[in-house]
Amino acid sequence: MSPPLALVRWRQREGRMGRRCPSPRRFGGVVVVLLLLLIGLEALAVADASDGGLGGVGVGEKGGGERLSNKKLSGIIIPGYASTQLRAWSVLDCPYSPLDFNPLDLVWLDSTRVLSAVNCWLKCMLLDPHNQTDHAECKSRPDSGLSAITELDPGYITGPLSSVWKEWITWCIEFGIEADAIVAVPYDWRLSASMLQERDLYFHKLKLTFETALKLRGGPSIVFAHSMGNNVFRYFLEWLKLEIAPKHYIQWLDDHIHAYFSVGSPLLGATESVKASLFGVTFGLPLAEGTARLMFNSFGSSLWLSPFSKYCKADNIYWKHYYEGRRRHHHTHHCDEMEFKSKYSGWPTDIINIELPSVHGFEAYPSFSEVNQDINSHQECGRPVQMSFNAREVSDGTFFKAIEDYNPETKILLYQLQKDYLFWSALDFVIFFYQDDPVLNPLTPWDRPPLRNIFCMYGTDLKTEVGYYFAPSGKPYPDNWIITDVIYEFEGTLLSRQLCLMHGLV
Repeated sequence: MSPPLALVRWRQREGRMGRRCPSPRRFGGVVVVLLLLLIGLEALAVADASDGGLGGVGVGEKGGGERLSNKKLSGIIIPGYASTQLRAWSVLDCPYSPLDFNPLDLVWLDSTRVLSAVNCWLKCMLLDPHNQTDHAECKSRPDSGLSAITELDPGYITGPLSSVWKEWITWCIEFGIEADAIVAVPYDWRLSASMLQERDLYFHKLKLTFETALKLRGGPSIVFAHSMGNNVFRYFLEWLKLEIAPKHYIQWLDDHIHAYFSVGSPLLGATESVKASLFGVTFGLPLAEGTARLMFNSFGSSLWLSPFSKYCKADNIYWKHYYEGRRRHHHTHHCDEMEFKSKYSGWPTDIINIELPSVHGFEAYPSFSEVNQDINSHQECGRPVQMSFNAREVSDGTFFKAIEDYNPETKILLYQLQKDYLFWSALDFVIFFYQDDPVLNPLTPWDRPPLRNIFCMYGTDLKTEVGYYFAPSGKPYPDNWIITDVIYEFEGTLLSRQLCLMHGLV
C-alpha cells in the first residue's frame, strides 16, 4: 500500500512531469507536510547549495556554495479554485429579504444569503459569459490578505466547514514564522487567465509581490500553489517570459523563486469540471445542481480545469510577440502519433459518454440534425445511442460543438441574451479565452518550469473520478442532463458507481 500522501521532487534534469495528479480536492493532510517543509527549509537550502548549482543559492549568485538562510525566505500562497473570498463592490437592494448587499459585504462565501436571498446573491456572483463583465446591478471583487484565504465563511459553525489555509497559517505562527514571511495573493477565480490580467493586472501585481518580498526579506520566495493556483502560476511564468528581456528571465527566476510546491496540481486537468459544466457541482452549498451549473458556466475559468490530452501541444508563439506584436493568435494543436495510437489521450478512459435514446426510421448513420429532431419530438426510450469523447475532444471544442446539435435549449436566454447560454459560451470560451490566448493555451501539457526546486504533492489511495455517463433528463435547461454513471480510478482499477469493473487503461 502506498502512503496516503506522496511527495515527489521534480528535478532540473527531468524533462517534464509524466504523472497526472488527481483532480483538486480537500488537502487537510497536505498542510502537515507543508509545515514540515517550512521547518526544514534551512536544511533544503544547505542541500541545494551543495548540489552543483541545481538547488537554491544566495540571491544574485551564479553558482552553488553560498548558504541560504531560511530567515530570508518568504512563502507566497496562490490559492485554488473557489478558495478566495469575494466581496460586494455595489449597493444591491434584495426584495423580500432583510439582507441587502452593501460594499465590502461577503459574497463568496455567505451561506446565510445563499439560504435567504439566493437570486440576489446570484446577481453578485454571475458574470456575462460573453465578455466576463459583472451583472448590471452588482459586482464582486476578491478580498486581499491572508484573511481572504483562511476561512471562506467565518463563523462558529461555518468557519471550520469552510476552512482552507487557516490551520496551516496558524501552525506557522505557532512555530515562529514572522508575519511578513507569509504572503497570500488572492485572485478572482471566476476569470480566465487573460481576463485576470486585463481587468485586475493580476500578474503585474504578482510580479511586484515577488520583488517586494525580496527587498523586504533579502531572499527569494517559496511558492505554495494549490489546485487551480498551479495553473495560475504556470500562466504567470509564461506571461513573465514576455514581460522580461530573454537574457534576464532565468536570472529573475533564480533571484526571486527558491522553490515551488505544487499541491494537488491538475497537470492534465480535472474531470469534475465537465461534471460542473453539464450537471452542476454545489460545493456542499444549499443550491440545486442546476443553479450551480448556471453559475459555473458563466465563469471564464469554467474550462481552465478541463481535461486535455497528454500528447497534444500548441505551437510556441514566444517569438511571434517580437515580430508580430502582442495580440491574440490561434494556437494550432500538434498531436504526436501516440495521440492516435492510444485511445484515451493519456487518460484511463473516455472522459464523457453521452447516452441518447434510440431513433427509428433513419439510416444506420443519421446526421446530428436528424437525431436531434427525432429526440426532441419523440423522446423514445430504447437501446441508447452512445457518443464518447476523450480528453482531446473536450479541450479542442469538439465535444461542445457535437453536443450543441443534441441540445434542445438552443434558444435559452440568460438576462435577455439572444444566444444559447451554455453551449455558445462554452465553445466561445474554448476558442477566445484559451485557444486564442495571447500568452498560453492553458489546455496543453506542462513543460517543466525553469525553477531550481519543484515538488509535486498529491493524494494517493483515493477514488478519483475519471469519466461520466450522461443522458437527457427531459427537463428544460439547466436541468436537461442527468448523470447515469461515474467511472472511478482506484488502486490501478477502473470501477463504475455500481462498483463494476470497467475497461480502460490504468
